Amino acid sequence: MTTHTTGSANTNTNQNAESTASSDPIELQTKFGLPALGNNPSSAKNGTSPGSFANPPDIGGVRAFSSPDTPGMPAPSDKTAWDFMPPDWRELSDGERLATSVRPDLAPANAYAFMPPEGFDPITQLESARMGIVTKAMKRVAEREEHLSPEEIRDEIAAGRMVIPANRVHLENGLDPMAIGRASKTKVNANMGASPISSGTHEEIEKLEWAQRWEADTVMDLSTGGDVNATRVAICKASTVPIGTVPIYSMILDRKIEDLDAMTVLDRLEEQAQQGVDYFTIHAGVRREHLPFVSKRLIGIVSRGGSLLAKWMIHHEQENLMSQIWDDICELVRRYDVTFSIGDGLRPGGLADATDLAQLGELQALGELTERAWRHGCQVMIEGPGHVPFDQIEFNMKLQRRLCHGAPFYVLGPLVTDIFPGYDHITSAIGATAAAYHGASMLCYVTPKEHLGLPKKDDVKQGCVAYRIAAHAADVALGIPGARDRDDELTKARAALNWQKHFELSFDPDLARAYHDEDLDVDTDFCAMCGHDWCSVRISKEISIFVSGKDESYQWDKPKVSAALNPAQREILAKRGVLSPEEIHRLASKTQESMGLEGRKAACHSDLMDDDTAQHLQNERLDPETLEPESGPAHS
Repeated sequence: MTTHTTGSANTNTNQNAESTASSDPIELQTKFGLPALGNNPSSAKNGTSPGSFANPPDIGGVRAFSSPDTPGMPAPSDKTAWDFMPPDWRELSDGERLATSVRPDLAPANAYAFMPPEGFDPITQLESARMGIVTKAMKRVAEREEHLSPEEIRDEIAAGRMVIPANRVHLENGLDPMAIGRASKTKVNANMGASPISSGTHEEIEKLEWAQRWEADTVMDLSTGGDVNATRVAICKASTVPIGTVPIYSMILDRKIEDLDAMTVLDRLEEQAQQGVDYFTIHAGVRREHLPFVSKRLIGIVSRGGSLLAKWMIHHEQENLMSQIWDDICELVRRYDVTFSIGDGLRPGGLADATDLAQLGELQALGELTERAWRHGCQVMIEGPGHVPFDQIEFNMKLQRRLCHGAPFYVLGPLVTDIFPGYDHITSAIGATAAAYHGASMLCYVTPKEHLGLPKKDDVKQGCVAYRIAAHAADVALGIPGARDRDDELTKARAALNWQKHFELSFDPDLARAYHDEDLDVDTDFCAMCGHDWCSVRISKEISIFVSGKDESYQWDKPKVSAALNPAQREILAKRGVLSPEEIHRLASKTQESMGLEGRKAACHSDLMDDDTAQHLQNERLDPETLEPESGPAHS
């Protein structure tokens, strides 16, 4: 951090303060017994924090970015996708391997030790990776994951620990490739889709655009009503992020589940693959042997796909249809490089049913399906539970890591309590943070409408924001390189009381600015929460031996009345229901020009007014003509 001072005495004092305040990890570990540290998530190692308490990075290994295992947790699998190769790929002899290897270090032990049949043309990202090829999609992912090289991404895909959901059709029609895996940053999925009761194609496209605005990494179209085919086509064409579906929904729109057959399954899968869908959720792990375990659950089967297939099995007295034709499904999705998101049809729908025999039995079956899909050259991720007590989350994440050999885990929430309908974006974000820290690679958002109804536009925003918080918090905790850089920059702006920079660096600048201006629409050297005399940040900034708030790049030289609120900010305050319409109008109509601010300083700035006036500023209005306090009710 650069120290901004005006004299040599202060400079020396500040340098001494920096040296005595520095946090030496070895000294801290000796004095306080800190655990072994992983990677520091700050590129510049800003501040005095010693770094991440996660494991050291293991890119190319089974742990990548991971949390230390609590005693009793399942160990990682000793197998990867390299152990489940297509039967027609020939394993090379030691001499052939040394002569043809694209990797001089020949790591991992069995990597690039196989040769495909003569004339083989790789279709999927996994097949290319197995042949040592770095695809255009892998290069693009490396641009987005700055801590990983294209070769590292290739190797993670080859090991089955990472996927790039990128249907070949969608790649040609505007998809911006991204990766899901524990070596990459934690991703967020947003669900949407028309229902028989609500919404349609136009509304779903609007929600898609809104989800992308709020940084959803993928979107699932779960439409079950309206013209689902038209909605899916429109979403695929409009989306730059990967699109997932649960194909069984469209398979039964014109028939009873009992009438579903193999031909219909394959026809509908091909139809969606041709439209550009990037990943399919297929509930092939629900088996007849699992159904007796569900009978005593408080809430039975809460997965739509899981319940439909359970009904099919009971009616036909046969094994799950999707499991029966799994090899045919694999061959179909391979042709388009659609990624499997193997569904958790027996996930718990309440805390009382979590981590039971039905859920864990299905998870074991998902591991077997993963092995079979890898043999076909298909990319695979695994879907995980939705309601799990906080104390059971780590076990669930690490059991999946073992049973599914490190394939990326994609979890809904999980929700850590059941009694907060309307706030389940919060109850689930708590569980999602823990899940991502302990091994989940992608988090499926939950909105405030979960369990209550179809999400509307604002619900989509609330779900995306809650899950971006969860994903980012986990990335910082895991020590992913650079994960904390933006946090550090905002901290510097906050320390300098540089309000505009503070808002620019925030995830939702409109909301932050609106909330600030609701109480005090002048950017000055204190906030309305503390007031002038009680502002600890202002006091710290004024203490000469502190570096706090003195970074030259964040200094600003004069207070200013903020610009008029934009429509989004006005809407935020209107929904908040605190300000009167008159107050909202006042905030919305002011401009710097009408205030006559050019070249002037507002009289509220504490350096330019007496302490008594500053002390009362946060309780008074400003006259729009003079910028002096005027009498009236408190502005709060």
